[in-house]
Amino acid sequence: MIDRLMDKIDQLKNPAVVGLDPLYEMIPSMIREEMLERYGKTAKAAAKMFLHFNQEIIDHVYDLVPAVKLQIAMYEQYGIEGLAAYMETAAYAKEKGLIVIGDIKRGDIASTAAAYAAHLAGVEIEGIRIDPWNEDAVTLNPYLGFDSIEPFIEPCNKYDKGIFVLVKTSNPSGKELQDLAADGLPVYEHAARFVAKWGELAMGARGYSRVGAVVGATYKEQGEELRKKMPQTFFLIPGYGAQGATADDIRGFFDRDGRGCIVNSSRGIIAAYKKDKRFGEHNFADAARDAAILMKKDLEGIMK
Repeated sequence: MIDRLMDKIDQLKNPAVVGLDPLYEMIPSMIREEMLERYGKTAKAAAKMFLHFNQEIIDHVYDLVPAVKLQIAMYEQYGIEGLAAYMETAAYAKEKGLIVIGDIKRGDIASTAAAYAAHLAGVEIEGIRIDPWNEDAVTLNPYLGFDSIEPFIEPCNKYDKGIFVLVKTSNPSGKELQDLAADGLPVYEHAARFVAKWGELAMGARGYSRVGAVVGATYKEQGEELRKKMPQTFFLIPGYGAQGATADDIRGFFDRDGRGCIVNSSRGIIAAYKKDKRFGEHNFADAARDAAILMKKDLEGIMK
């Protein structure tokens, strides 16, 4: 996955990933009304809204960006119908040639962790392997240690998948735990050390591991230090755009060749029509494309 992701980034000259994290209020009224008329005031109606909205966004950005990231909680809240929309969105993105990152933030041990690892490994039924999730990579929480990570390492290597482990998150209160001192270092630095070590078990061909790290754009100095300490770890960077970070804030997160990161923007792209009144809700996907182009231009200096 990591080599394919890097190839896509090089091909498009763009390290941006579009976060498909829709909220009900983001959905344009004409889509809401159509689905409510078809399915009533039901979870299925909301799920179908999300799927239609996502497909339109994908159609307008798939030639610009290498990847999309789906936050599973946005879909899970609508139960089985929401999960169906999640899975159908992932499958549609794969059909368009996009790398799919499942933002699932799982973290457990033993048979539970092995079951979660089916997001990458798929499942075997009577000797037939199926991959229902269509994800190339997922996000993980390392709080339970290597026991929660190990079941994902084998599918990373066997099926060319990837993981991004939480190290330094972009939310303000993350520092309440992540910045606590332990043996003279903040907790996030200990997490970084473990992630780098685990990454040695799943190296790609281009010098980066299939075990990546989530490093928030809102912590500029920490991100720059983590790059020095994690030279073979690919970063998934949240916090760009809507949370206030710019390309200049994350310049030091990249390696000297302008590689090593993928930068997420969610509502800054998919809800762009709400801020840019030139488009209006009927042209929400055009607004998303325009926002994706602006993001690409903002990141061009880093790529150089």
